[in-house]
Amino acid sequence: MNTLPLLLKREYWEHRGGFLWTPAWITGAILIITVLGMISAEVFRNHVQVHVGFSLDQLRSNISTNDFTEAGHGLDMVQLAFVGMACIGLFFISFFYLLGALYDDRRDRSVLFWKSLPVSDTATVVSKALTAMLVMPAIVLMVSTVAYAVFLVLVCIWTGAHGLNALPAVAQSHPLGMFMRLSLMLPIGALWALPTVGWLLFWSAFARSKPFMWAVLLPIVALFANWWVGLLGGPHLSGDLNLASMLGRLLFSIMPGSWVAARSGLDIGRQAFGVDFNGLAFSWMSSFLATPNLWIGAIAGVALLAGAIWLRGRRIETNS
Repeated sequence: MNTLPLLLKREYWEHRGGFLWTPAWITGAILIITVLGMISAEVFRNHVQVHVGFSLDQLRSNISTNDFTEAGHGLDMVQLAFVGMACIGLFFISFFYLLGALYDDRRDRSVLFWKSLPVSDTATVVSKALTAMLVMPAIVLMVSTVAYAVFLVLVCIWTGAHGLNALPAVAQSHPLGMFMRLSLMLPIGALWALPTVGWLLFWSAFARSKPFMWAVLLPIVALFANWWVGLLGGPHLSGDLNLASMLGRLLFSIMPGSWVAARSGLDIGRQAFGVDFNGLAFSWMSSFLATPNLWIGAIAGVALLAGAIWLRGRRIETNS
């Protein structure tokens, strides 16, 4: 029997609060702020002119086809904003989930129960890696899309109350196209995230206590040592072998969309949250699959995952 689907379900059941409710609360907060803004506009509309980037009264009387097209582009950006805000929360959830994925089982001795089942260490580690690389981003994308659909309904109701039909603007947007493009980004993001996933799971399996210190402080110490050696005129990594970029890739590649910044020639260690919207083009995404940076990192990530699997079979207890 294939145990991997069951292991993925196990991860979701055990961490549903973080996987599902974190993006739900983030996008829900955005919707609440939107509603509060609409209510505030209605309360003060008799005292000040209502502006949402433009006057609704003027727009109703002077609207053109081009205005609807521009509004549709604006709605596309709002859809990306919903996903982007949820992804910020996803980064932190994924980071600490991976750090505790193998360590927590040893700390509470539940690893002894799981090892008594006919489930291999390989399947266990792979299920946790796939959860962070694919399952969690897919959940965030679905929750963000639902929240964006609610946002469209709210906008249509509010503008309709002012005699303005927002449906032509919605028709000029590309919600399904954006959803498909963002869905296609998931497997690319999973490959790009492999170094961070492997790194965090390795230390989660290795550390007898405080895996966060091992995973985070070690790169910081290495970065400081490299800077110090360079300051003294000794050999150090710089130029094409920039250590800060390498360590940034090791720690922050799990941030959804960070590969877009790297594809645009941005320093992933310094601008992990940068976005070039040309990255949503299908040809642009497919061309990224041919870049050495992606596959070198993926190979390193697989090697780290192999180390985590090896340690999983040998480390049972922690000192804490």
